[in-house]
Amino acid sequence: LGWKFYDADDYHSPENKKKMAEGIPLNDEDRIPWLCALHVILRREDSFRQDAILVCSALKKMYRHVLVSGASATESNQPEQPGKNAALKILFVHLDGPTDIIAGRLEKRRGHFMPLELLKSQFDTLEPPSAPENFITVSIEKSLPEIVLEIEHAIFQG
Repeated sequence: LGWKFYDADDYHSPENKKKMAEGIPLNDEDRIPWLCALHVILRREDSFRQDAILVCSALKKMYRHVLVSGASATESNQPEQPGKNAALKILFVHLDGPTDIIAGRLEKRRGHFMPLELLKSQFDTLEPPSAPENFITVSIEKSLPEIVLEIEHAIFQG
């Protein structure tokens, strides 16, 4: 697509990476600064009118809201401000599939700080996207070309 690509794992703090490497799940307090930093990256790309893909385990609705709106999303009683800080337009792609398939893929991953043992905590935290969020759900049981085509279709035919 010619879009910039970001892997959110590259932006975790050393403390977060250490915690996960030790098998300790991250909590909201750990994740919010990371998500805010990712929002800044997406906001910058948007200001340059550059489309981007961010691979990120935005497990909770609140996390996705932070990606769209920034730090103000954590202040639940604050209304969204129109204008220069308007919410970003993001299509969330929820890659969904059986735990055993995901576990098998994690086992094959080498040199990553998140161990397989944290997968259960990820599923325990997961709040799948729902209306009115802007999202599609794609099965990981499809082939990679099928997954890519489904995502491209949603982006361009949306």
